[in-house]
Amino acid sequence: MRSAPDEIIQPGLIDVNCNVNGAQTVATLVKHSSLPGSNVDCSVGKVVAGQVASNGSILEIGTISNTTLAASINQAVKKSGRTTGLSRSSIVGLNATISVTYDNECAGGTAFTKTFTGQIVVGNKACRFLNSGDSGSLMVEDVATNPRAIGLLFAGSSTNAIANPINQVLSFLGATMVGQ
Repeated sequence: MRSAPDEIIQPGLIDVNCNVNGAQTVATLVKHSSLPGSNVDCSVGKVVAGQVASNGSILEIGTISNTTLAASINQAVKKSGRTTGLSRSSIVGLNATISVTYDNECAGGTAFTKTFTGQIVVGNKACRFLNSGDSGSLMVEDVATNPRAIGLLFAGSSTNAIANPINQVLSFLGATMVGQ
C-alpha cells in the first residue's frame, strides 16, 4: 500500500499555528530532505498546476538566468522571501563551517544539530536580508535582468545569513536551472 504524497503548503505550518486547514497545497514533495546526510539543506516539490509560477520567474525579481554564478566576497545579492520580501545585501564570507539546530515545531520530536562546510555567508544586519520564513529563498546576483543563482538560503542570525552554494544544491538534486 502506498502512502499519500507529502504536501507542501503555503503559508507554512508554523505560520498557521500548526493547523494545515489554514494553508493551501502548492506542491507535493518529490525528493525528500537532504538532512541529515548531506552538506546541503534542500528538497524538491512538484508544483500543483495554477498555484505558483512554473516558468522560473521569482516574485519581485522576475525571470532568472539558466546559468549559475560562483560566490565572491563583496558580491551584491538579492532574494525574494516570504518574510522580508525583496531584500539586498552582499557576500561577506566564503567556505564557512556552521552548525544549525533543527527541530519540528509542529510535530514535536527530537531536535538535531547538523554541521555544514563550504557555505556562503551574507550580511544580515538586524535580520533585514533574511528572517524566519525566508529559508529556501534563492539568492541571486543583484542585477536588473536575468540574475544568476548563487546560493540557496537556509539559516541565519541577526548578523549573518547562510546559503548553500547553488551548484552543490543542483548536484545533490540532479537538477538544472530554469530561466533564460
